[in-house]
Amino acid sequence: MDHAKFFAAVRTTVFGGRLSTNQVNGAEALIDACASLSVVDDRHIAYILATPMIETGGTFVPITESLNYSAAALTAKFGNRITAAQANQYGRTASHPADQESIGNIIYGGTWGAKNLGNTQPGDGYLFRGRGLVQTTGRRLYALFGHADNPDEVCDVNVSAAIMVKGMRDGTFTGKKLSDYFNATVTDWVNARRIVNGTDRADDIAGYAKKFAVALAAAA
Repeated sequence: MDHAKFFAAVRTTVFGGRLSTNQVNGAEALIDACASLSVVDDRHIAYILATPMIETGGTFVPITESLNYSAAALTAKFGNRITAAQANQYGRTASHPADQESIGNIIYGGTWGAKNLGNTQPGDGYLFRGRGLVQTTGRRLYALFGHADNPDEVCDVNVSAAIMVKGMRDGTFTGKKLSDYFNATVTDWVNARRIVNGTDRADDIAGYAKKFAVALAAAA
């Protein structure tokens, strides 16, 4: 692939004419991870590249999940995992900031966290909160990717890129994988979002993915 041609194309079509060093470095890390992990279908690569446009707000910088929720937001979003009393105690209010560690341990802990995330130890909810180019969350995933002993490693762009490519290739995140949506008979840019996060912002990512695919083809 001619990287100069690729970035010249996406600078205009995807990034609105401006391309930061972080965006280049993040995209390069993902492209390199695809090559090293034998992900060669341009549709797969394009969809991988499109995903951080939403997951990181287009910065391509691995992020650590903010749990700076207001009491009202906690109740609205996690009402099945946190009580109103807990939301008022730990959520952000006019009288006190959010206690993010306590929030993490409640919403990602307990019976729900053990079943869905493998968070079996006290403090796992906050320790294994979301990190990376996609939000790797929970002890189970961190252990599967080899970073349970040092969760902050997931914020390294190259580590995060490898996790993202492996997870999307193999269906690790949700059970759905790239080849379910891009194969010899199917090209489904919209429903491919189910690989990471249901159908949240599916149309937006599909639009970016198609633009990345055009740039990849032009740079071949």
